[in-house]
Amino acid sequence: MNYLLFLQNLGAPEIVIIAVLILLLFGGKKIPELMKGLGKGIKNFKEGVKGIENDINADDTTPNNTAK
Repeated sequence: MNYLLFLQNLGAPEIVIIAVLILLLFGGKKIPELMKGLGKGIKNFKEGVKGIENDINADDTTPNNTAK
């Protein structure tokens, strides 16, 4: 995790500079599309995690009928 240590030193001026660079690279019209795609990706990920959790919980609550 040592490679993420530089994130601790980010202040307001650095964040503003990064935001301006992103705006210059992608343009004002592309950023909403990028954020919309990111939001959809996060939503799909959360739904997938919730589905897996539901499957695990359903397996825990079903009785074992393997007795002979």
